[in-house]
Amino acid sequence: MSERKRDDEWWASYFDAQYLLEYEPIFDLAQDRREVARMVEILELPVGARILDVPCGQGRHAHLLAEAGYDVDGLDFSRDLLRKAKARGTGTTLRYTQGDMRALPAKWSGRFDAVLNLFTSFGFFTLPADDARTIGEFARVLKPGGVLVWHGGSRDGVMARFLGKDWWTTKDGTIVAHERTFDPLAGVLTIRSTFRGPKVDGEREHRIRLYTATRLAELCAAAGLIVERDFDGWHDRPLRRTSSEMVLVARKDS
Repeated sequence: MSERKRDDEWWASYFDAQYLLEYEPIFDLAQDRREVARMVEILELPVGARILDVPCGQGRHAHLLAEAGYDVDGLDFSRDLLRKAKARGTGTTLRYTQGDMRALPAKWSGRFDAVLNLFTSFGFFTLPADDARTIGEFARVLKPGGVLVWHGGSRDGVMARFLGKDWWTTKDGTIVAHERTFDPLAGVLTIRSTFRGPKVDGEREHRIRLYTATRLAELCAAAGLIVERDFDGWHDRPLRRTSSEMVLVARKDS
């Protein structure tokens, strides 16, 4: 994401050590390995293929993809998460860049065999036009015939199973509670997080614009990407109306 950020953009400061604490129960190496194994099945790319993970966060998937023999770039706005990613290791086939996914480096045009957008890392921006711009950037950096793998929440399924409140406890004893509201006109899910623990005590908020598979397919088509397959999250079965997560596989025109 970008240095030209607006002061009210929640994502500009959200992805820090507190974020890592908040989602600690979700970050599981065994699950990461299962997801990467599934991605390898979906991508059907040879060893050495060039992959962009954007935004790459703390490098959970990028690191494992490089281990599997791919040539991987990761890009993220958060310097905190990039430090965590680099601490996992870098090398000739694993590189990290700080930047804005709405404006990927010009030199990356037509570079990648695959672009990955994972873990509900889409719909952050205040303006919907910025989401469309992001899809356009994914398309620009793909080679002809290259593949976009998009993984995130499905608006239909999230609303079918809407959970207004929940809470959990982290390893250091911090209680994290989420309270969620949804604006059906804007399509925006707002999550207010409350923390009570030995190192943090307070609240903050983030917002995500949820999309249907139909709307994402339209955004992809406008950028020259055709959605070829859809899945119920990381499962090997088609997307369903009640799927809370979805994986879409779109290919760039040859």
